[in-house]
Amino acid sequence: MNQLTSEPDIEAGILNAELIHFTLTSRFNAGTSGIISGRWSAETRNGSVVITDGKQTFRDFENILISPCEFREGSFTVHSVVIGVGFHWERKEDQIFRGSLKFVMENGRITLVNRLPVEEYLVSVISSEMKESSSTALLKAHAVISRGWLLAQIAKRGIITDSEKKYSTSYEDEAELTRWYDREDHALYDVCADDHCQRYQGITRAGSAAAAAAVMTTYGQVLMHEGSICDTRFYKCCGGRSELFANTWEPEDHPYLASVYDAKAEVEDFNPVQEDAAKRWIDSSPDVFCNTSDASVLSQVLNDYDQETPDFFRWKLRYSQEELRNIIRSRSGIDYGEILELVPLERGSSGRIIRLKIHGTLKSRIIGKELEIRKTLSRSHLYSSCFYVEKHNEDGVIYFDIKGAGWGHGVGLCQIGAAVMGARGYDYDAILSHYFRGAELKRLYSESTNPTDYE
Repeated sequence: MNQLTSEPDIEAGILNAELIHFTLTSRFNAGTSGIISGRWSAETRNGSVVITDGKQTFRDFENILISPCEFREGSFTVHSVVIGVGFHWERKEDQIFRGSLKFVMENGRITLVNRLPVEEYLVSVISSEMKESSSTALLKAHAVISRGWLLAQIAKRGIITDSEKKYSTSYEDEAELTRWYDREDHALYDVCADDHCQRYQGITRAGSAAAAAAVMTTYGQVLMHEGSICDTRFYKCCGGRSELFANTWEPEDHPYLASVYDAKAEVEDFNPVQEDAAKRWIDSSPDVFCNTSDASVLSQVLNDYDQETPDFFRWKLRYSQEELRNIIRSRSGIDYGEILELVPLERGSSGRIIRLKIHGTLKSRIIGKELEIRKTLSRSHLYSSCFYVEKHNEDGVIYFDIKGAGWGHGVGLCQIGAAVMGARGYDYDAILSHYFRGAELKRLYSESTNPTDYE
C-alpha cells in the first residue's frame, strides 16, 4: 500500500441488516444475471443471499459485483441506512451512492458493500464531515488525513491477514476488561460508512464543490513517517490536549501522534495524568484553539445532528445512583449492585481515563480503554473519558456528577481546533504539522485509472 502509483478502489460497508431495500436508478451489470435496474430487495434464505424485484429472483448472490454500465451516470439508492449508530441522534435515511455494490454475509445478516475509487469516496467523506463554508485550509487538511487514515487501515488489514499471530483487541479476566474498538470489526471490507470509521454518505452529501476541490488539489497526498503512511486519526474536540495512540488502541507508539497542546505555544509543567491536576484541568478554560463558541466556525465542523450536542469543550451530567446502576448493567451486562464509586486508576496525557474501577455493592471491576469506559457509562457514548466524578447525597438520594472535557478519543487532529486554525489564516500544511509532529506531506500517487472526474 505504501508503494501505490495509481489511485486504488476501496470497499465501504454501508448497511448491515436482515433485509435491505435498494434502487438501481440506471442500468447495472449483475454478471451472469445480466443487466438489471429498478427497485430490489436482498435477504438471506437458507444461508445465502437472494435478491428480487418481485418479478425476477436471483439466488446465491453473495459477493457478486453489480457494476454501473456508465460510472458517472450510474447511481443506486440504499433505503433506511442507519447513521449515528449507537449515538443519541441515531436515525435512518435514504442515501445515494456511485460505484459498484455487492452483498456479503456477516453473522447471519447481509452487509451491502460499495466499491468505488478512493478519491470519489473522499469527496463524500469531506462533504459529510465538513460544511462547504469551511476554510480551504481545513478542507484540504481533512482530505489529506481522511485519505491517509483510509489507506493506513487497508495496509494494516493486509498486515493482520498475513501475520501468523492472532490479532486481539481485548484482554479479560474476572478482575479487569481491557478492550479497544478499531477496524478489526470489518474483515470483509475496508471500512464502514459511519462514525466508527469516518462518515461516508455517498453522493447524498457529496454536493460540495469546495470539498471536491480540496480532494483534487491534494490528490494522492498523505502524511508519511519513516516510509509508512501515517495513521491519521481525527475526532471532534480534544478539550485542550490530544491523547497518545497507545492509550486508546493497541499498545503501539506512533511518534507523529504525540500529545499536543492545542495552542500556538506549549505550556510547561502540565501533567493531567495526576488526579488533582486532571480536576484542575477539567475545571479550567485554557486559551486553546478548540475553546471556541464562534458559531460560524463550529458550523463548519458540526452538522445539524452534531449541533444537537451543545457542550463539548467542557461538559457535565448527573446520574442518580439507581440510574447509573441501570445504565452500567444495560451497557455491560453486569449488575454491580448499587454503585459506590467510579475510581480513575490511570489517565493518559490529555487527562482521559484509560483504566476505571467500578466499585459496587455486588461487584467491583476495572474497565478500559477509553471507548469501553464511554460506552459503559452512557446510554450512547460519553463525550470523552476525560472526566472526574463527584458524589452527592441530596435529601437521601445519591447523585454522581460527572464533569468532563472534550469530545472524542483525542488522538490526532482536533476538528474544531483545526477549524479555528483555518479561520485564523493557517494553511493546511501548518494545521497538519501542528497535530502530526514529525510527519511529512507526500504525494503517494498522481495518476488515476478510474473513470471519474469528481465534478
